Amino acid sequence: MSDADNNATEEREAFDRDSTSNTLTIAIGLSLVCSILVAGAAIMLKPIQEMNEVRFRQRIILDVAGLLEPGADIEEGLDRIEARVVELETGTYVDSIDANNFDPLAAANEPATSVAIPEELDIGKIRRRAIYAPVYLVSDGDELSQIILPVRGTGLWSTLYGYLALEPDGETVSGLQFYDHAETPGLGDQIEDPAWRAQWVGKKIYGEDGEPRMEVVRGTVAAGNPYVQHQVDGLSGATLTGRGVMNLVRYWTGPHGYGPYLEQYRQAKGT
Repeated sequence: MSDADNNATEEREAFDRDSTSNTLTIAIGLSLVCSILVAGAAIMLKPIQEMNEVRFRQRIILDVAGLLEPGADIEEGLDRIEARVVELETGTYVDSIDANNFDPLAAANEPATSVAIPEELDIGKIRRRAIYAPVYLVSDGDELSQIILPVRGTGLWSTLYGYLALEPDGETVSGLQFYDHAETPGLGDQIEDPAWRAQWVGKKIYGEDGEPRMEVVRGTVAAGNPYVQHQVDGLSGATLTGRGVMNLVRYWTGPHGYGPYLEQYRQAKGT
């Protein structure tokens, strides 16, 4: 065989598309290209995703405030809501933090901007909370009509994220809505049932001693019992999820949550 034939044979062997080395080279190359494309798409889409998340939460806030009606102007509804940041320990407003860009969940994951919740107080089982937290003040003309508090806590399978709306007296519930959870479909997800959420409206957060008294009972609330103003029906087949809702509401309206802020608010209002 001539040298030319030998060279041609070697070149064919070197560039054999079915060889293991070439298959690996092509696979690695495609993986790198795909990784670059996916990473690039994620970077490009991140601002859009973040904006969509903000708009989603804004809609939930409007909904729990009763301002999200079919055909209603969302921006007009948002104009009625003022976001403020509160230092939870003292209950005072913190004007040095931009409430519209403050992320309490991110802050809760940073040691410098969060505190560990003492075990005896951590009935919501969230372990850490941010030092500061947002509140949303809904106005009707020149008057405050509602206070909306972000709340979260552990259900049966997941962390429940939502908003609790209070009347201007700072203790009467005007709404409760969850926007993220992974509870059991058909059971724990009853927390989304409008009929169950409607039971919360008009209930009183605090007892005569000033402590959070809201309770999700087993079964149904007995008419005429002395605690009916603090109670809602239990969730059929989802007792632990209902207990989780009760505990997170009690935590966030208690002394380690928004309790100091709401107490100051009520004292200033004279209620």
